Amino acid sequence: MSKKVALVVGGGSGIGADAARKLAEDGFTVGVMSSSGKGEALGVELGGFGFTGSVLNPADLEAFVKLAMDKHGRIDAVVNNTGHGPKGDIMEISDEDWHLGMDFYLMNVIRMVRLVTPIMQKQGGGSIVNISTFAVFEPDPLFPTSGVFRASLAAFTKLHSSKFAPDSVRMNNVLPGFINSLPETEDRKARIAMGRYADVKELSEVVAFLASDKSSYVTGQNWRVDGGLTAAV
Repeated sequence: MSKKVALVVGGGSGIGADAARKLAEDGFTVGVMSSSGKGEALGVELGGFGFTGSVLNPADLEAFVKLAMDKHGRIDAVVNNTGHGPKGDIMEISDEDWHLGMDFYLMNVIRMVRLVTPIMQKQGGGSIVNISTFAVFEPDPLFPTSGVFRASLAAFTKLHSSKFAPDSVRMNNVLPGFINSLPETEDRKARIAMGRYADVKELSEVVAFLASDKSSYVTGQNWRVDGGLTAAV
């Protein structure tokens, strides 16, 4: 059997980059995409491949998937990650910025999923892992467009996972709290039960588990990795 292939969208830095390193360490051939060029360099560094493009551009996502298939003929795991979309007071965010937030947090995943689901079906399975946010179930005014559209992503994930579970195509979301790739502030740290930001590697371990066959009976779930930041049951 060919070596398994994982694609990381938005893998130039932070959670995406560390997830790419972890997946490569676990034996995947890894393709990394980012808009900065850092993802392309990282993919090559990890012995895989890279692509420079934007999660907001459907043609770039298509080209990244085509590159993977041309090079390796399979896609076993996809990690969908993105940067931060528009922020601000919910009454002051423009229509254009709400639409941009939808592209950042929801449509980027839907577009990628449309591309890779048929591939995974044909090869007998695969895993899609979306990096979401703790604010899905407890909306936070610091991240308004993220909370709104990633709540929608949770609904899409449930619909997709139920439809394609018989084909062993799984989808799960990882819900990070505050990560040490971001600047720490005392007021945010005080909200976390564990009293500290997460190390990015603590997220990558969960991403890698969900991307692998170790989680073969897990689909349609939202995994909080937030150090006790959220209180919802």
